[in-house]
Amino acid sequence: MELKTPLYDAHVKLGGRIVPFAGYLLPVQYEGVIAEHMAVREKAGLFDVSHMGEITFKGKGALASLNHLLTNDFTNMPLGKVRYAVMCYEDGGTVDDLLVYKFGEEDYYIVVNASNRHKDFEHMKKNILPDTEIEDISDSVAQVALQGPKARDIMLKLMKEEDIPEKYYTAKRDVDIAGMNCLISYTGYTGEAGYEIYTANENAEKLWNTILEAGEEFGLIPCGLGARDTLRLEASMPLYGHEMDETITPLETGLDFGVKMNKEEFIGKKAMEEKGEPKICRVGLRIIDKGVLREHQDVYVGDEKIGHTSSGTFSPLLKTSIAMALIDKKYADIGTVVEVDVRGRRLKAEVVEMPFYSRKR
Repeated sequence: MELKTPLYDAHVKLGGRIVPFAGYLLPVQYEGVIAEHMAVREKAGLFDVSHMGEITFKGKGALASLNHLLTNDFTNMPLGKVRYAVMCYEDGGTVDDLLVYKFGEEDYYIVVNASNRHKDFEHMKKNILPDTEIEDISDSVAQVALQGPKARDIMLKLMKEEDIPEKYYTAKRDVDIAGMNCLISYTGYTGEAGYEIYTANENAEKLWNTILEAGEEFGLIPCGLGARDTLRLEASMPLYGHEMDETITPLETGLDFGVKMNKEEFIGKKAMEEKGEPKICRVGLRIIDKGVLREHQDVYVGDEKIGHTSSGTFSPLLKTSIAMALIDKKYADIGTVVEVDVRGRRLKAEVVEMPFYSRKR
């Protein structure tokens, strides 16, 4: 049976179309995916991401445990910094990708994917080093994501300027918003500037309504899972179960920026070294023919099957179909024309640069 986030009733009141996702009942859309997508690209959108998991690492062994468990290196991580990492099995396959927040030399806060929360926690418990205390606090934490070019203007109405994280991938905790104690990070999953805000479950609906009210003059609207997916795909952000899983190493899906192979050791490092240079890679595809690319569609060059799409959609911003695919590396050059099997029809697509959309461009 699916769980409800603390914002379930708020979504129902606002007319959100509720669907099961990652074990929770969440809104897939309110006004519609395209309207919500474009609101985030042009103004601002607010998402309920309370289904995500939160795990704390504390104690003298916390740093050593993180460096053992995860692919990134946290040795010289500054306080208040957020860092992306991947957690692997011994064979190099991916357990999950996650974010690590550092609030003290023995105080770390980990955010994991909702559908992997219990699996992740068990893997962590099994593999932590001595003098490390870990706790799954997910059931007591609500999280919302305020995303879009107007996000900072909205935040300035809610708090002191010095309480807003200034740099991308930084965070502050014990920040007051309308009497609620919050953790705020300058992070997101949309390709836009924005913030992810954590608070206690009992504050969730008040926080949601407070932000929506503050953002009304800036065009802020509530958004659902549909727009979250199209936005992250335009920004070429990977999703567990699509661009990575237990059979795919982070190096094979282009996450080498978060994998420090020069680190002394981490779970999965030896297997990745033994595999050598990855033979597959993640690429962006843009359709040439008419049609829409979706996930799990075979990709061909001539009669040779070279891989499959991992995510695909119609891009509301680019007004064409785009996809990410895992393919044989020798066909990954920009401009390569491939064919994608879309329900029995071979549709031409071109390998293009990722991300498909970047706010900096």
